[in-house]
Amino acid sequence: MLELGEEAPSFKDLLGADGARYSISSFSDKPVLAVVFSCNHCPYVKAYEGRMVSIQRDYASRGVQLVAINSNDDKSCPEDSYPEMVKRAKEKGFNFPYLRDEDQIVVGEYGAVCTPHVFAFDKARLLRYRGRIDDSRDSSWVSSPDLRNALDDLLAGREVRVPDTRPFGCSIKWAAD
Repeated sequence: MLELGEEAPSFKDLLGADGARYSISSFSDKPVLAVVFSCNHCPYVKAYEGRMVSIQRDYASRGVQLVAINSNDDKSCPEDSYPEMVKRAKEKGFNFPYLRDEDQIVVGEYGAVCTPHVFAFDKARLLRYRGRIDDSRDSSWVSSPDLRNALDDLLAGREVRVPDTRPFGCSIKWAAD
């Protein structure tokens, strides 16, 4: 797994649900980049989609870019196919890029273990936070908005007070060799 302080693994030419192609350099003008490994089928991800939209809405004007990446094998999980991603992004009003990691290279380089799993980087693209979005699948029970706290610290130029939290969700669906 990517260690705190390490540079963000580069990615390029990932197809977004909006039909555009993205690389990590597509976001070079943003002082903070939050990469969330996500998918369509996982009930945990479904519970967090609205919060992901809210985070992007609340932090966009401050220079934060949230990017979701779906790395799940669509042969073992057809709900996670690219056409289903396009539908999901439209239905849920995603205001952030939702990218397809078809060959699962990106997820391997980051070391995500579940969906959702967050990796937040500073302007130099050094990992400053990894883990969960917050501490409860049920939004009414959240007591620790971990990603928001990390974003606030990064934007204020502070060390992230809690840089590593334990993510929870559905396992990454790996392709069979």
